[in-house]
Amino acid sequence: MALLYWFESIRTPALDAVMSVVTRLGEETFFMLAALFVFWCWDKRRGYYLLAVGFAGTLASQWLKIACEIPRPWVTDPEFTIVESARAAATGYSFPSGHTQCAVGYLGGVARFTDRLWPRVTCIVLALLVAVSRMYLGVHTPADVGVGLLIGAVLVLALYPLMESTLWFPNRMYWIIGAMLVLSGAFVIYMELMPPPVGSAPELMEAYQNWAEARKNAYTLLGAVAGVLVAYAFDSKVLQFPTRAPWWGQVIKLAGGLALVLVVRVLLKAPLTALCGGHDAAHALRYFLMVLTAGCIWPMTFRFFEKYAK
Repeated sequence: MALLYWFESIRTPALDAVMSVVTRLGEETFFMLAALFVFWCWDKRRGYYLLAVGFAGTLASQWLKIACEIPRPWVTDPEFTIVESARAAATGYSFPSGHTQCAVGYLGGVARFTDRLWPRVTCIVLALLVAVSRMYLGVHTPADVGVGLLIGAVLVLALYPLMESTLWFPNRMYWIIGAMLVLSGAFVIYMELMPPPVGSAPELMEAYQNWAEARKNAYTLLGAVAGVLVAYAFDSKVLQFPTRAPWWGQVIKLAGGLALVLVVRVLLKAPLTALCGGHDAAHALRYFLMVLTAGCIWPMTFRFFEKYAK
């Protein structure tokens, strides 16, 4: 806590605003933006690489959160204050830092496969800044951030040669995605078998909220990975969409596709929740359909843009 109190002592409104912007780079939306840009506009194999790093990292961090049950810094030490704007996104248990793991995963992944120095340095610096921002804002301890960084870095380095090998052994991708699907399913079963905390005491109510958040994330991962498996099979056997396009085509592909995926994400939430009777399986269905939109439906338009690529 000594380091967090030091960050608290140097806070200013301007620095609070800067760190609040930096920390958002560790959120799901920015991960989606980076992964979809690589997947649609750069290199599909490396897009799958970023997705694999992101999914595996989220699975690992979510399991550790629910297994270790370490509260947030301001819960551990009521004297400590945080930057209030960061409270809304600081849900669930504290250990490890999901924002740090996510940022190191996708930014580190881009740094790993790019050949140019300045993008590599930029990605590494931004990932480290996200880690610092989580402590500056007061929502994570150094241990939370350190383990989140370690998870992201290990997955970036470990999965890269495995994903690159699919260039020569394409069917190996089925085994990789299949393993992720099995692990996601195991996490869902783990959460279903874990009884929810019951009681009216504040600590029990908070424990229930953390349990509910972890179960929702488990179903979300299961649906997303299942969608990746279907999308990969459909593209490799049928669609084989191109990534080449003129610059304006890449902008349309990215902006239009991201908007379409977000529309599916928002519009299907209420009807799928009602269809599933409020069960978290609705999150699995919603993310499954989001991934199918990103991997199968929207890429059907990409042949049009390829015609104008030089």
